[in-house]
Amino acid sequence: MPGPALVVGLGNPGPDYEGTRHNVGTRVAALLATRAGAGRFSAHKRSNSDIAQGRLAGRPVTLAVPRTYMNLSGGPVAGLVQYFSIPPTEVIVVHDELDLDFGVVRLKRGGGEGGHNGLRSISKALGTKDYLRVRFGIGRPPGRQDPADYVLKRFSGVENKELDLGLDLAADAAEALLSEGLEPAQNRFHPLSG
Repeated sequence: MPGPALVVGLGNPGPDYEGTRHNVGTRVAALLATRAGAGRFSAHKRSNSDIAQGRLAGRPVTLAVPRTYMNLSGGPVAGLVQYFSIPPTEVIVVHDELDLDFGVVRLKRGGGEGGHNGLRSISKALGTKDYLRVRFGIGRPPGRQDPADYVLKRFSGVENKELDLGLDLAADAAEALLSEGLEPAQNRFHPLSG
């Protein structure tokens, strides 16, 4: 039987960042906590995170949202991995992805961080890039808008109409990673090319 897993939703703390593109990971984590019957998130002081625990896909799972800003996510994730004795290969990080169109969900293990400071911090703190990722597309900024500003903006009215569907899809994909593993989940959630 597969052991416990850690699912981390990336975002920035505080009400100013709620609903921004950069915080889709935290929203997916909250959705998964509801599905896991985990109740509310509570402070885990040893890792500087908020966590909820339950079961998803028949597995014990810790759902976590770091209390740090995005670019300092690595410390909390490494703290959780150490505290709960979860190998990095059993960590799933849910995050926003500029290089995917809005609402597109892709799964991968390892690879580059694509300029995502949260992922860069996690890879450095864990000493490996060999963790799973649920990438939620937020699209590229329009015109010459700075990507750093774009990710901190809220979704447009048009995007908001589709957002819940996309967040559900990302949560489904995270559950598929837990129950099926990477390749079967990719086969299910990545459309056939060509």
